[in-house]
Amino acid sequence: MKILLNNDDLIEALKNVKNLGFVPTMGGLHKGHISLIKKCQKKCKNTIVSIFVNPTQFNNKKDYTSYPRNYKKDLNLLKKLNVNFVYKPNFKDIYNFKRPKKIKLIKKDKILCAKFRKGHFEGVIDVMDRLTSLIKPNKIYMGEKDFQQLFLVKNYIKKRYKSTIVPCKTIRDINKLPFSSRNLHLNTRELREAGKITQNLITFKKKLSKKGGNINHLIEQKKIELTKIFKIKLEYLELRNKFNLRLSRSLKNSKIFFAFYINKIRLIDNI
Repeated sequence: MKILLNNDDLIEALKNVKNLGFVPTMGGLHKGHISLIKKCQKKCKNTIVSIFVNPTQFNNKKDYTSYPRNYKKDLNLLKKLNVNFVYKPNFKDIYNFKRPKKIKLIKKDKILCAKFRKGHFEGVIDVMDRLTSLIKPNKIYMGEKDFQQLFLVKNYIKKRYKSTIVPCKTIRDINKLPFSSRNLHLNTRELREAGKITQNLITFKKKLSKKGGNINHLIEQKKIELTKIFKIKLEYLELRNKFNLRLSRSLKNSKIFFAFYINKIRLIDNI
């Protein structure tokens, strides 16, 4: 495994590399990341994993400073997985030029997380653009847990690069909670509680297909129910079409998207 600490190392290491798969991460690696890496290794001859906590996608400075960082543990895990390359750049390596025109979301995309996290996805798209330009991978593997992120990055990258974004299914723990680096901030009880919320919504979605009637009204009722039962701050709970993220009135080709807080830790999911 080659550890690449700057752009010169990156360019030198990749100059003759073909069939390259890329897994972008911010570290704090978990079973979700492992799944992405293994899928990449099955389809690509070479795999590169980036570890870069991107400051421009954090709309809250405290969230950035408290983001889980354990590079030694991450590198040991990647070594065991036989990853070919690890790219661990610093800020200047990624932001080595000033963008002539700022990335801006259009009005229809300012929904779900974008509505509550101003500048977040602009930062995500910016860093993914820069990483793709530097690495030039054949394929980029991203998880469906951050579905809106996947949707926006895929639409941006496919217009500008030959790289293909490969969506990968969400990996969940025994309580149905999706693996996330932010889960490290929660204790056992809080993790179990978060899992109960997810299980509640999985059951709710199954029942929706049988109930019929006004789905949006039932979702509004579910919002009230979740807030009362679990005493959480629910940021959003919406049914949207998975191909265009428009609000939906039908379960067909749709997902329930939700975000909530447990002990001030923000969790997102879609089912």
